[in-house]
Amino acid sequence: HVQLVESGGGSVQAGGSLKLTCEGPKYSYSTYCMAWFRQSSGNEREVVALIYSGDGSSYLADSVEGRFTVSEDIAQSTLYLQMNSLKPEDTALYYCAAHPRDGYCSLRASDFPYWGLGTQVTVS
Repeated sequence: HVQLVESGGGSVQAGGSLKLTCEGPKYSYSTYCMAWFRQSSGNEREVVALIYSGDGSSYLADSVEGRFTVSEDIAQSTLYLQMNSLKPEDTALYYCAAHPRDGYCSLRASDFPYWGLGTQVTVS
């Protein structure tokens, strides 16, 4: 069973910053694709960032490029999302997600079998 636990959400003013943390799979962390998704009221869950664990490459959605940074501490099995210059449209429930890599990393929520409960980010 893979358990993911997010933390770090909160309420900030526009232009502020938050750093989200996800405690990832405790075993074989590097064999998973790790991602951040978000879902705001009335909208579908969308991918925000993904990291190809172990090789340093990453993906950021166009809407957050230049403002958000995804990183990881493999030794601690932890995923991070540094969010700067936050905007009201960033308000959402942010989820950490994982799927076994199996040769590729998907950007589709439906391909991720493991999810955290989410952490709320509110920007006013």
